[in-house]
Amino acid sequence: QVQLVESGGGLVQAGGSLRLSCAASGRTFSSYSMGWFRQAPGKEREFVAGISRSGGVTYAADSVKGRFTISRDNAKNTLYLQMNSLKPEDTAVYYCAATFLYGSRRSVDFGSWGQGTQVTVSS
Repeated sequence: QVQLVESGGGLVQAGGSLRLSCAASGRTFSSYSMGWFRQAPGKEREFVAGISRSGGVTYAADSVKGRFTISRDNAKNTLYLQMNSLKPEDTAVYYCAATFLYGSRRSVDFGSWGQGTQVTVSS
């Protein structure tokens, strides 16, 4: 299994930007498709963005399209989420996750998860 550790969360004003990182160790990072999910208080975990093993294909939830960009550096075993034009409704704990499946948006398909990093957007 791959071990995942997120970083980069924090407090930011609406309209600001943050970049999240997810460092992977253990099994070969490039063997996995990766995803970012988030969970706000009192809400279910939701898909944010996903990326293929090579990084050549990315896909995102409608709520973040045009604002968030997922990317990966397989040489550095790291996944990223660049978040721009942040809104208060983006406030949540953000998780990175790994899967052997291609193109999935379902949390049940992801077998490895990080511990999460808090993102808080003030209005």
